[in-house]
Amino acid sequence: MSIKGKRIGFGLTGSHCTYDEVFPQIEKLVNGGADVLPVVSSTMMNTNTRFGKGEDWVKRIEDVTGHKVIDSIVKAEPLGPKIPLDCMVISPLTGNTMSKFANAMTDSPVLMAAKATLRNHRPVVLGISTNDALGLNGINLMRLISTKDIYFIPFGQDAPELKPKSMVARMSLTQETIEAAMEGRQLQPVVIERYLD
Repeated sequence: MSIKGKRIGFGLTGSHCTYDEVFPQIEKLVNGGADVLPVVSSTMMNTNTRFGKGEDWVKRIEDVTGHKVIDSIVKAEPLGPKIPLDCMVISPLTGNTMSKFANAMTDSPVLMAAKATLRNHRPVVLGISTNDALGLNGINLMRLISTKDIYFIPFGQDAPELKPKSMVARMSLTQETIEAAMEGRQLQPVVIERYLD
């Protein structure tokens, strides 16, 4: 299924080290004709790290998409009933946000947008980037994998010798995962040898 003309919400959470892999995927969606609505967590907006300043990342995503970021729960809530999305993406998805999503907590604009999308039985695509996917968050990962209308960008261990519980999505498969999700199928294989990338 083509992304041309589709309205896609794109949520970013606080895995700052992954933004350089994620932003080219947003540009690819826009260049493919999708209308991308950016949704950001407060951590993404307000945290300055060695990977860049929050305000600079916000400006960049606004420039790429042509939309102001959705940065509050109030602004995100209409993405279900009034402004339905064809697909909602959360990438990168931190372990913290994954845990909250798997346990029905809606305390950020990104999670509200995802919840609103699921309410309409539209797909939510997740691109994980977490150091504890094979640790305490394993149960949350499995809960989300088995949940209707939730799909994953294929992921794998990114540094098994140094961080054996860490898993990260292969962000270059974002568009392919979205296209499959809009057809109601999970892009396969979902677990890959990510550390070879």
